[in-house]
Order: sequence, then structure tokens, then C-alpha cells
Amino acid sequence: MAHLLTPGTAALAQHMIRMRLALMRNSLRGDNASNLYAGVSLGLILAFATIAVAALWPAYLPLTLAVWLSGWIFGPIFIGGGGEALRPEYFSTLPATPGRIAAALLAGAFAGPAPAVNLIALLSLPVYGWRFGPAGVLIGLVAAVATLVTMVMISRVVVALIGLFVRSRATAAAVGIVTGTAIALCGNGWAPAVAVGGADTAAWSRILVRVLPSGWGVAAVEAPWPLALAVLAADAGVIALLLAAWAGLLSRRVVSAARGGVPPRRGTPRPLPAVGGARIAAAKELRVWWRDLVRIQLLATAFSYAVVTPLLLVTIDVWIMVPFTGLIAIVMAAASSANLYGSDGTALWLTLMTPGAERADVRGRQLAWLLVVGPAAVLLSLTGTLVSGQSWAWPWVLGLLPALLGGGAGVIVMLAVTSLVPGTDPHKRGGNPLSTGADETAETGLAWLVLVTVPATALPAAGATLLAPWAGIATGVLTGALGAWGLGRIACRRLESHGIDLLNLMKYGPPPQADEPTTADLPIRHRIGVTVCYTVAWLPLFPQGLAPMFMKIFGVEDRVWFLALHLPPIWQWPTIIFMIALGLLMYGYAVLIPMRLSSSSSATTG
Repeated sequence: MAHLLTPGTAALAQHMIRMRLALMRNSLRGDNASNLYAGVSLGLILAFATIAVAALWPAYLPLTLAVWLSGWIFGPIFIGGGGEALRPEYFSTLPATPGRIAAALLAGAFAGPAPAVNLIALLSLPVYGWRFGPAGVLIGLVAAVATLVTMVMISRVVVALIGLFVRSRATAAAVGIVTGTAIALCGNGWAPAVAVGGADTAAWSRILVRVLPSGWGVAAVEAPWPLALAVLAADAGVIALLLAAWAGLLSRRVVSAARGGVPPRRGTPRPLPAVGGARIAAAKELRVWWRDLVRIQLLATAFSYAVVTPLLLVTIDVWIMVPFTGLIAIVMAAASSANLYGSDGTALWLTLMTPGAERADVRGRQLAWLLVVGPAAVLLSLTGTLVSGQSWAWPWVLGLLPALLGGGAGVIVMLAVTSLVPGTDPHKRGGNPLSTGADETAETGLAWLVLVTVPATALPAAGATLLAPWAGIATGVLTGALGAWGLGRIACRRLESHGIDLLNLMKYGPPPQADEPTTADLPIRHRIGVTVCYTVAWLPLFPQGLAPMFMKIFGVEDRVWFLALHLPPIWQWPTIIFMIALGLLMYGYAVLIPMRLSSSSSATTG
């Protein structure tokens, strides 16, 4: 009887699509709308660029489609489990088979801008097929739809596998290592390719990009009719197998003990040390670092990225970044720790109910972070400098190391109480253990803010080292201590005065502010411009401006990927100055345009 009351697969899929669209429509407010518009705009640019590749450089089309496939695979990992709007747990009580629910959820997964943009990019297949006549265009159209479904299904299966695989500290760390390595490969993966080189490598690369699911459409277009139909039929079979696998994984996820942390210890729990103040808060925080799978995964991501990035450049005999491995790890670990209070959910009420515990809690979190990140960062810094043989780097490493450690310990607690992003309580998280339930866009923005702020705290030590190499050590120790103490003091006062507001924010979310102008109130051209500037302004400012500037000052000969250093000497300094000015102008545009909106609104209301 229950099955008679359950809608059919088509009707269930229609309900999923309507719910997905309603959730997306109701979330398009403020910065979420701006981020969506900018993301869609950037995606459309890349999609049309893919079509241009098919028309002008067809030999690179399989590689370009492989990049889209990697986005579907690694994108969900980067944003903490895929940002599932419709969780399988929501529909566990429906009297429907897992296959029907999986098919309906798959239909809901296509109700969004990402699949639509990807479909536009896959129209490059019929464009590519135009070279083979009308039959090639027809096969390209069918292959575009099949490839899109395959990519989305692979993404969903990866998310489901991670949700079931990550049930221990070791597996969480493994996922973090894979994520950090993937991020490093996205930035410096060209280095080992250049090091290997040769015609054989190019031939194997051409074969590999066609063997991947993203290359099956190209293979079908190039093949004769019978073989093309066989490739498309095989793709349909793979889609059916992926759907069956996803349905099985979803059913296991729903019935399993979905926890966001490590299962409880068996036997008598180990008591906390008999201390008080900041030390007992640090002991509690260290246990959170040891048990929370989200923190373990983020920390493993930070350290693996810091280790892999210099090693990739070593393949082309560039050792300049090896001494700074520990410094990179500090900055990345700080970026992954910027939402300390938000990741704990409403547990803040325990601190607020204890008189005078705010200061101890902040200082304890700082101490715990230093104990978790500091020893590993020091070891990586000393080992990297010794192994690389870059003796000139010793003053820089020894000066910047304490400055970044202290600055990171201060910045993370200050931002944790001033820019908190509400998350789900750890014991209420869904079946995906790597998702905190927080707004991924806001958390990503907070991480980018840390990536800019923490290195800025080391600028005095860098300036002192530039003037007198060994004077930077004392400056680094002093600025690190002042940064940890001063920014921590700001965090203490903020928590004491606004603790109740933070608790309400975590419990109920941000209050509506209909009368306050936001970026979403700007004209669409300015909305897109502000978001794009915030997203890409760091590229000309830091890697193409400040980095080559320091390399020229210190006489480093390695040109690496810096544009200015590949130009004739007469054009190097003008290019560096232009890149720095471009980055600053982009940041200025992104900051001043919303300020102009706010001032105009205030003048109108006044």
C-alpha cells in the first residue's frame, strides 16, 4: 500500500528538481547572488573557450575536457563534500527503493547552473564533429549529453565514496593528502611534465586523455559509425553501473552510523589533566584536533600542499621554495583554521556559562593551534633549508617562522570571533563526515582573507631581514609574540562583549538586514566586476608582481612561471610595476564600489 502512495520515478524526479530550484532561488541573496553571477559568468567564459578550442585547436580538446572532468571530481572535495542541497537522509523514510531515490536525486543534481554551463562546454563535441560531416555532428550531440551525465555521476559517486570511506583519522588524513596534492598539481603540475618531456610522454598523454570518460565523446566522433555506436552504448552502460553503485552507496550511507567525528572510545575515557585556565582549554582543543575528521582532513590538506608544491619544482631543478615549506604550511594551516568557533557549533554556550572563561578559551585555542602546527612547521623549515643547500635562506626562514606562527595564532582567533560562519553542531552533521554544514562560499572567502592577512603580519620581519639579514630574527620573534598576544587580546574582548551575539548567530543564522545595501544591490556589471576582482586580483599582485620583484632584488636567476622574468631586461621592471598596480587597482575597485553604494544609500535615506 505504501508504494501506491509513493509517486513514480518521473514524478519523484520532478519534485526533486522543484525543491532544488526552490532552495537555490531562496538562497540568492546578498553575496551569494553575487558569487553565483560571477561564477556563472566565469564558467560561461571557460565554456565558450572550450568551444573555441574545438574549432581552432582540436588536438587539445580531449585535454580540455579532461580539465572539466577533474573539476567534477576534485571540486566536491575542495568545498567539503560537495555542498549537497538535497541530502539522502532527508528522504530515508520514503517508501521507495534506493534506485528510485538515487535516480530522482540525480535529476535534482542537474537543476543548477554548473551542469548547464558544462553542457555548453560539451557543445564543443558537435563543433569538433563538424569536421566529419553531419554524422559527426549528430554523434557529437549525443556524446555531449552522455558525457555530461557521466561526469555528474562520477562526481556523485566520489562524494558518496568519501562519505563512507572517511570514518577514521587515517582515512580523513588520506583524503586531505589527496586534496592537497591535487591543489598543488593544479598550480605546479606542469613542472614534472616539463621534466619528463619527450615524444613518448606526449603520445601517452594523448592516449590517456582519450581513455578518460571525458574523452569518450571525442573517440566516438572520430570513429566509424559501428564503433561510434559501440562507444556510446558502452557509455550508457557505465552510466547505468554508476547509478546502481550510487544507489547502493546512498542506502549504506543512510543506514550507517553517520557521524562527523571519530567513534567513541571503548572502555573508560581518558580524563582531562587536573589544570585550569588556558591549559585546560588547550587540552580540550587538542582533543578536538585529534577527533574531528573535518579538522584532520583540512590539516592534512595544508601540510600535503606545502610539501608537494616545492617538490614539483624540484623536478625541474628549482630549489628556491624548498626552504619555505614550513612557512607555506603555517599559512595554509591558518587558512584552514579560520572558523574555529563556527566549526564547533553552539558549544560556545559552555564557555559563556562559565564566568571569566572567555580569555582562557581564546588563549587555549591559540596554544593548541601552536602545538599542532608549530613543531611540524619548524621541522619542515629546518629540514627544507638543510636539504636544499640554500644557505642564503637561513635568515629569512628563522625570521619569518616565528612571525608567521605568532601572526597565524592571532589572526585565526580574531577572525573566528569577528567573521564567524555558522556551521552545524558536530553531532548533528549529516552522513558526509567532511561537511560542516556551513556556507562553503563564506568559508572560502574567510580562508582567502587569512591567506592575505597572515603573510602581512610577517612584513616587518621581512623588511628587517632585507636591511640586515640576522636582524630579522629578533624582529620576527618580537612581531610574532605581539601578534599572538595583541590579536588574541582583541579576540578575548570581542568574545566577552559579543559572546551572546555569536551564540545567536550560530544557532539562528544572520538576522535579516533588508534595509542595508549589499553587493547584490549593485548593477549586474558591478556585481560581476567586484566578485571577479576579489577572485583574481591576487594573481597579478602576488605571483606576478611581488614575487618576481623580490626575486630580482635578491638576484634569483630562476624564472619559473613569472611573466616578467621571461621578458627582456628592459621590460621586466615595468611589467612588475604594472602587475602590482593592476592587482591593487582590482582590490581598490572591489572595495570602493560597495563603499560608494553604502554612502549613496545613506545619503538617500538621510
